[in-house]
Amino acid sequence: MDIADTEIRFVDYPFAGALVYPDGVIEVSAITEADPGAIPPHLRTVTGEMLFVHAEHRPALDDFCRRNTIAVRRRLDVWADLLEPFLDTWFDDEDQRATEARLLGVGLAAQEIVEIRGRVERAMMSYNFDSMLWEWVHLNLYDLLSAANGVLTRPEARATLGDPVALYRWAMEIAGRAVSS
Repeated sequence: MDIADTEIRFVDYPFAGALVYPDGVIEVSAITEADPGAIPPHLRTVTGEMLFVHAEHRPALDDFCRRNTIAVRRRLDVWADLLEPFLDTWFDDEDQRATEARLLGVGLAAQEIVEIRGRVERAMMSYNFDSMLWEWVHLNLYDLLSAANGVLTRPEARATLGDPVALYRWAMEIAGRAVSS
């Protein structure tokens, strides 16, 4: 990755369907906001796509945003809430109600939440548990896309996600429902 004055060049970007997959450049004019403090840091494009930046590039991304007056905005991490059941931890009823309230607050219906989680369950269980990752704090869109790529995921579980490009677009649409926090 090369963060220049007015563009960012991505090299070997791992997610099929991305504007910059596998190698591409994004100009300042195509970026609406960024969240250098997110895990992992990311940009949002004018089309609503989130492009991830390695944490080692966080200082350069901060400078890039300041230099180009790109809004730095923290949004609700919709996918973190959607993937919460696949963490290696337990949530009490109050925590689960708070998560559901946040998801309902961005326009997801209760049945849609169940369907989304059902679609990704097998892959995320493989990603987090079969692999022995055992993440207990945070899974998000980056993890879902990594699971679709086969990172830590059994092939039969990965296959349940369907076409990686279609999954990418679907997941970005859901992530786009996030509101600033």
